Amino acid sequence: MSEPISGQDDPRQEREEAAQAVTSSRRQLLMGGAVAASAIVSIRPALANTAASVLNCTIPVPDQARAGNYIAPNGQVVPAGTPGAFPAAGRSYTGEQVKQALRGRPLPGAGYEQNQAYLNYIRRLQSGTSGFTCYASLQMPR
Repeated sequence: MSEPISGQDDPRQEREEAAQAVTSSRRQLLMGGAVAASAIVSIRPALANTAASVLNCTIPVPDQARAGNYIAPNGQVVPAGTPGAFPAAGRSYTGEQVKQALRGRPLPGAGYEQNQAYLNYIRRLQSGTSGFTCYASLQMPR
């Protein structure tokens, strides 16, 4: 056989390099699949734990800094004795109770109008307020 002329590539060498590239990319693909599979196995339990903790988190109505105040029908915290406002719940509701109330069930121990006022209060929660993280977690899709 003759040697390739300088400046020309050896076809056998090109085939070997192409075969190595295919083998290398297959190996990388398989390794990537293994990593993805292990990630799914470890993420699923974490998501399950997150879902459970969201349902067990609590939302005080109102937060401790404003305890003793009333809740107006629009959800604002107003001074005690304000006409048309409701006494504070004096308790915290779990994420599950709030989730059910947002779907139409009443909060425990609240009449219809009081329930609506408490839900309006919860909807108005802002970052930094006790219960905000719990309420925000309820809003996230699963």
